[in-house]
Amino acid sequence: MALSLHLPVLSPAHSMPLAHWQIAAAYVVFAIGYLVFALGKLPGMKIDRPGMAIIGAVLMVAFGVVSAAEALRSIDFATLVLLFSMMLVVGCLRLAGFFEWITEHLVARLSPHNLLPATIFITGALSAFFVNDIICLVMVPFALTAARRMGLKPLPYLLAVATAANIGSVATITGNPQNMLIGSFSGLSYRDFLLHLGPVALIGMLLDWLVIRLLCGAPHGAAAAAPAEPPHMHLRELRKPAIVIALVLAGFLSGVPPAMMAALGAALMLITRTREPRLVYDEVDWGLLVFFVGLFLIVGGAERAGLTDDLATIAARLNLQNAGILTGLTALLSNIVSNVPAVMLLKSLVPSFHNPRTGWMVLAMASTLAGNLTITGSVANLIVVERARDEAHIGFWDYSRVGIPVTLLTLAVGWAWLGLVQ
Repeated sequence: MALSLHLPVLSPAHSMPLAHWQIAAAYVVFAIGYLVFALGKLPGMKIDRPGMAIIGAVLMVAFGVVSAAEALRSIDFATLVLLFSMMLVVGCLRLAGFFEWITEHLVARLSPHNLLPATIFITGALSAFFVNDIICLVMVPFALTAARRMGLKPLPYLLAVATAANIGSVATITGNPQNMLIGSFSGLSYRDFLLHLGPVALIGMLLDWLVIRLLCGAPHGAAAAAPAEPPHMHLRELRKPAIVIALVLAGFLSGVPPAMMAALGAALMLITRTREPRLVYDEVDWGLLVFFVGLFLIVGGAERAGLTDDLATIAARLNLQNAGILTGLTALLSNIVSNVPAVMLLKSLVPSFHNPRTGWMVLAMASTLAGNLTITGSVANLIVVERARDEAHIGFWDYSRVGIPVTLLTLAVGWAWLGLVQ
């Protein structure tokens, strides 16, 4: 029997009706929360997204919109376990030198003309199976190192890392946080997700290569000098992570619940005689986990106050069951309030669709690919900008001239592909 990580959701029918002031309070907290999610910070205050998520969650309980027990039940623990476990797994890979090992071996073997497609497809492939934000952290040094050794301008390769990380992550449930959320709520299998959205990621990376190549021109540099051979101890340290990763991916593809499989992988990684556990814990983005918990409670309180009914009415008027309309609305919301809050807002509508399976796929595809529209469209983009700041400046237009056409083309491909295969 498979172990379930879901807690039963308490139906509003089992709770006392809310007073009018409580309903109003829930909507105010929800509106302010999503305003902060859209702006990044509360104007005039030093309250960021995770901070607002905590404040909003506390207010929902304090105003009696949800009880403490209902608040607990509104948290989807499978999503949290999957996200936390994947952070631990990837953190162990980083500490073992896996990504540095890849960088040194690839840079030594690439020519300037192969660097752009290699950057795009390596970033996309890694982002498909690991959290894309973390992959950006390790691929920016790769792009900078390779460009420096070949005498190339780094901008096209940094843009390739940012856009390919978003595109590649659309392929699987473990590619990004919003896909983990959708995977948990939809019940879609890892293999089903990959079979339907993997081709979108592959075609998207090809389009990404074409757009950057056309807009940034052909590279003119020299082949990189071969770096020193990476230390042999890296290979010894990589044996265990490589085995664990192979087991985890095999478990995903064989149908084991992703949260459970990732948790087993993280537990195996933590069994060690040489590495301090604190170093692994430092690799976890605790702020993102806090943000998820708070967001679950804010949306749970708003749903308790009747938000779901209001959204269902709006959805019927907008005909959100139409894949094209859902794609456009999801992309728009993802750029206004960020992709995770957008998915949290729309997740309650999809189960009522005539074909919810297609609705979940479209939601995952659009919320992910929309992240390439602007420099602030996803956390992955911001990571690339900040990580490369000392060596390369990426301006708003520098990014947008590539991001806008890449986003429009990949969204069109995703919509057409899902319409074809469903």
